[in-house]
Order: sequence, then C-alpha cells, then structure tokens
Amino acid sequence: MTVERRVRALAGTFILASLALGWWMHPAFFLLTTFVGVNLLQSAFTGFCPAEKVLSPRQASTAQRG
Repeated sequence: MTVERRVRALAGTFILASLALGWWMHPAFFLLTTFVGVNLLQSAFTGFCPAEKVLSPRQASTAQRG
C-alpha cells in the first residue's frame, strides 16, 4: 500500500470515528473532524501533509536504526 493510500485510509478512519464519537459520546469530538478536514484542505494547497511524513517507510527505517 502506498503512503498516499495509507494517509487517505487514516484520514477516513479518523473522520468516521470522530463523527461516531461526536454523535454518541460528546459533541466536542466534532472538533477532531474539523481538524482532519482543515489538514486535508491545507495539504491540497501546500503539498505538505504531516501524516505522510509519519507514515513514510523512510521514517520507519531510520527510527529503527537510531
């Protein structure tokens, strides 16, 4: 699975989970949905995505060596 697909899967999971938590637990969880949406929007304009840096295979391999 490519990094881009992992990022999309992670974003979708966070959005669905925060919507469910906001509906059934507490409305403050909708702030997480907002955060993910804003991050996706800024990523579309700037090309920088923090989740992509975290999920990239190069980061994982350098972390294991350290």
